[in-house]
Amino acid sequence: MWLINAFLSALFAGATAVLSKMGLEDMSSHYVTALRTSVVLVFTWLMVWVSGSDFSGLNAQNLLFIVLSGIATGASWLCYYRALSLADVSQVVPIDKLSTFLTMIFAFIIFHEEVTPLKILCMLMMMFGTYLMISKPKQKATSNHWYLYALGSAFFASLTAILAKIGIINVDSQTVTALRTIVVVMMAWLVVRVSHSYQPLSMIHKKQAFFIVLSGVATGLSWLCYFEALKDGPASVVVPIDKLSIVISILFAYFILHEKQSRKTLTGLICIVVSTLLLII
Repeated sequence: MWLINAFLSALFAGATAVLSKMGLEDMSSHYVTALRTSVVLVFTWLMVWVSGSDFSGLNAQNLLFIVLSGIATGASWLCYYRALSLADVSQVVPIDKLSTFLTMIFAFIIFHEEVTPLKILCMLMMMFGTYLMISKPKQKATSNHWYLYALGSAFFASLTAILAKIGIINVDSQTVTALRTIVVVMMAWLVVRVSHSYQPLSMIHKKQAFFIVLSGVATGLSWLCYFEALKDGPASVVVPIDKLSIVISILFAYFILHEKQSRKTLTGLICIVVSTLLLII
């Protein structure tokens, strides 16, 4: 089941990137992130209520790492959607997926997960594929900014998986997801307040609101599947499978946002997909 959940997580995460891009038009990325996270909060607690999950097994150590994981997620999101507002989906997503490489390194060091020649080969293929997929941004004035934000997103995303893996021990994954979301919501709205990026809800077009809500639901579903997979499966395999969301993102970006892909980008995508599928072996 953890394998199925990992693939479902990738599917929903891939849809999230494009839906978020469609909801960002003429709006602050911080504000959209806060709105989306609020949708995720409602959705995840609704799932806790429907499933009858409880807080059994939760202790101080679990709670600490769940909160830290939520903070890392909030930081990753803020960096990610800021980068997404400055560049194309196909530019931001490959950099963000470097978190896979970092997570695998952390998993080997912290959880002592097995290091095999195949895993090393897969990591090198992922790095090479990511390098091929990085394209020059169209907006020269903000090129350095989107790149740095994307790197920040990758770093904090890798911390998210490791901290959550520790915090999820003996605790229901849906409860963990819901608790983490509270932390992320608080961080997101704090940034909105500090950056003065709040906008009246009346200024949001119905189409934008629709895509923001959809992206929030997709994120919630992705999280629920992701942490369920992470609870039972090895982080060095679950995280790379989850990052197959890049395939969904690129396909959606091509067919829906009409972002054209070069042969170099497609070659890099194939390297990432093949290396991820090899890890399942």
